[in-house]
Amino acid sequence: MNEVELFKAAQNLDKVGYLETDVDPTINLEEEINKLKKEKNAIILAHYYVDSEIQDIADYVGDSLGLSQMAESTDADLIVFAGVHFMAETAKMLNPQKKVILPDLKAGCSLADSCPAPLFRKFKEKHPDHVVVSYINCTAELKTLTDICCTSTNAVKIIESIPEDKKIIFAPDKNLGAYLVKKTGRDMILWNGACMVHEIFSAEKITKLMIRHPEAKFIAHPECEPHLLEKAEYIASTSGLIKFTQESEADTFIVATEAGILHEMQKRSPNKTFIPAPPENQCACNECPHMKRNNMEKLYTAMKYELPEVILPNWIIEDGRKCIDRMLDVSAKAGL
Repeated sequence: MNEVELFKAAQNLDKVGYLETDVDPTINLEEEINKLKKEKNAIILAHYYVDSEIQDIADYVGDSLGLSQMAESTDADLIVFAGVHFMAETAKMLNPQKKVILPDLKAGCSLADSCPAPLFRKFKEKHPDHVVVSYINCTAELKTLTDICCTSTNAVKIIESIPEDKKIIFAPDKNLGAYLVKKTGRDMILWNGACMVHEIFSAEKITKLMIRHPEAKFIAHPECEPHLLEKAEYIASTSGLIKFTQESEADTFIVATEAGILHEMQKRSPNKTFIPAPPENQCACNECPHMKRNNMEKLYTAMKYELPEVILPNWIIEDGRKCIDRMLDVSAKAGL
């Protein structure tokens, strides 16, 4: 791609989300990406929900807490985030002097989109005496309105760190919020947001699977709806679910979260069977379409040209980082 073509492609980023260019089909993408990592002192961070081939080439694969911790501690010059937009924003807030790129700017999040910052600001103004706890799956701008962030891994510890005489608003995930109310006993005002993937699972189909596989353990992510969580034998974050399947004596699991997690589960427990929880219909709705916007071609192109870059205004970096730092501090003290 010459300079003129690169300029035109860059101008088109806002429209298509990624750098449109022809990738030579004869090159070995894995080899080329590894070369670029060394040349550019780059680190690839990937979430468990992206395609398996990206997970396998990443320097670190994890959930939101682990990815945040890794982004904070890296000495790489270039952070390549194979995930969704809010994750790359978090990395940028923790590394304002580093370049952060995302293979596809359109890799958003239905949960983050369910809580627009301008609407939440008005909602918050109605409850001025409340502490705002936001799930990290939210926009950078919403983080500027947040007192402390949490992930599904540390959410209980975060809520427990808040004095009992303080009232709490929890955003944006009503399902995780309801789970935390049940776990901690705290009365919280919940924003009415949810993840499209975790709300699509079919309780009826899962029940039939449990009857068909009586030896299987049904495990679920707390973003699932309450009636599904009531059926689950174990509820945890993505990393918590993976650890449970490793340590459990059971050899069959029905897993209610995004299906990309099964790759890591199978790698760690190759002799066990993992069944993805089925959605209401016949589509691949247990896969996040935003996570799946990441692919090897986009990853290679993004690293080669260092585009698309995630850029945030200084005020968002400064104001939004505070709630992340508080979260990381509580997590460190809790040994998470």
